[in-house]
Amino acid sequence: MIEALPASYDPTRDAMHALAEHVLAAARFRTDKHIGLVPTAGGFGTPSFGDGERVRVDGVELVHERPGTSTRVGITTLTAAAQFVGIPLGAPTEAYTPATSYPADEPLTVRADGARALAAWFAFGEGLLDELREAYPSQEPSAPTIWPEHFDLACEIGSGDAGTRANYGASPGDSAIPEPYLYVGPWDASRRTGMLGTYAFGAAITYAELLASGDPRGRALDFGFECAALLLGAP
Repeated sequence: MIEALPASYDPTRDAMHALAEHVLAAARFRTDKHIGLVPTAGGFGTPSFGDGERVRVDGVELVHERPGTSTRVGITTLTAAAQFVGIPLGAPTEAYTPATSYPADEPLTVRADGARALAAWFAFGEGLLDELREAYPSQEPSAPTIWPEHFDLACEIGSGDAGTRANYGASPGDSAIPEPYLYVGPWDASRRTGMLGTYAFGAAITYAELLASGDPRGRALDFGFECAALLLGAP
């Protein structure tokens, strides 16, 4: 479940975004040329890559897992994080243009309650996307992925040829909507009308709206399935 956001949420989210772009995704990209991250217990991280390596955030700690060993350290600076993982610091700019420019040696502003809220949001979004994907198995659903440059969890469902494909996601907040929100963004701009045209990118429901409903999970499912039905029909 999700609860009221702590005051530390925004700075913690921004620091974690920088860590995702400049350390976690960078570590994976050096090995397999992929950048996608996933929700993990206590936060987010890479899927297993290479010979079974994984880098992830657990609360306010960075965890480096390799076959037969797992080490962890408190999150301090981007420089220290990259050294701990054993990579040069910096986003793989050939894969994406980083959205963050956190000073390499400035302490990352991460707090335990903010980290818990971020992890809970990604877990909440993952549950919603899994239900949508299971309801529309014939609509080519992609795997939910945290894209480091956007720092949101998203998947795609629908047919591009039929104009029904859309991004379904959970953003932790950005320049479009500062607080966390769920969204559905049709690829075909002509489908962004009515409920699907609430924002320039499509439809969204905010964290505050979910909390105010008294049943955040139920309200999230209603939102997701209503948008999907407009594009894809009933499951």
